[in-house]
Amino acid sequence: MKRKVIVGMGLAIALAGQAWAQVVPASTPNDYGRAETWLCLPGRADACRQPMDATVVKADGMVTIEPFKAAVDPGVDCFYVYPTVSNDQTGNSDMTANDEEKFVIAAQFARFGSVCRTFAPLYRQVTLTALRGFMTGRPIPASRDLGYADVRDAWNWYLAHENKGRGVILIGHSQGSGVLQRLIKEEIDGKPAGKRLVSAMLIGTNVPVVDGKFGGIPLCAADSQTGCLISYVSFRDTVPPPATSRFGVVAEPGAVAACTNPAALGGGKGELSSYLWATPRGGSDGGAARTWLPGKTINTAWVSAPGLLSARCVQAKGFSYLSVTVNADPADPRTDDISGDVVAMGRVDANWGLHLIDVNLAQGDLIRIAAAQARAWKK
Repeated sequence: MKRKVIVGMGLAIALAGQAWAQVVPASTPNDYGRAETWLCLPGRADACRQPMDATVVKADGMVTIEPFKAAVDPGVDCFYVYPTVSNDQTGNSDMTANDEEKFVIAAQFARFGSVCRTFAPLYRQVTLTALRGFMTGRPIPASRDLGYADVRDAWNWYLAHENKGRGVILIGHSQGSGVLQRLIKEEIDGKPAGKRLVSAMLIGTNVPVVDGKFGGIPLCAADSQTGCLISYVSFRDTVPPPATSRFGVVAEPGAVAACTNPAALGGGKGELSSYLWATPRGGSDGGAARTWLPGKTINTAWVSAPGLLSARCVQAKGFSYLSVTVNADPADPRTDDISGDVVAMGRVDANWGLHLIDVNLAQGDLIRIAAAQARAWKK
């Protein structure tokens, strides 16, 4: 995977709130009744039907294969909006699914097919090209409103044609989470569609909360709680957000950035259930090789390492974030570190934290919570 694809996942949030070019020609709305406007729809072979088996590497060196099992008749749906990944050379992406869109589905969303029907619309997001242009002083026309309008139209098509009274979990990361924040404000919170909301998992974004609520939606405090929000940005405990980081802070007076720990929604520290790439991708940790277990070849794309990572929510120095600890133990045969940092010019950029793997760090926990919420919502 090219570095520019992965590093760009968080740029939309890093630039949130800044004024930049938003003038684009009027565009025709997409017809989300057409199958090609979706990356994932139930009942077809698409981006959500990728090999998702994982190798479980335990602290004692035992290795097993965890086969992925898609849900046969799930009781709820999952609606996913992906982060900034498009390499299209225009300010907003087109509606063609390239490798980068398919990659991020595998990384962040396909595994949720074990608990829900999967819906993931293509949308004309702000591209990496536009964001790089803005950052280098050579802006090109781009519109955040265009991408939002696409997701809103996809959501309304889903409600009209597919929902049929089912509960739905909203899932997003970075730019996708920002789009879903707006969707919740304008189309869901306090509206009829709010009755369908099982939960919202808005990862890798700064969600402003006041008294533990985003608008009328409370933060989740238990696995079986429904109609609630899970959100966090992640940093290593050894490298907390520097003063220049745009993650973990909000501009709204009296608000703080939401932090809910998927490993311990009730508070405190918990062991993360992670699904990480077996081999690192470009842009994370400089692409350095990571040996999960000496002498052992990993034959799956994904690795789960129980007990290796833990996390807790921290509020310090004006930041609110998920602090991730790598429980390194030189006495056990497993790796003592993970990949996931943004590396530029050979150096880790601490401003980003572990943004590249926000979702993967707690993916097992998020899926466990989704399953518990689905059961509670059906009752």
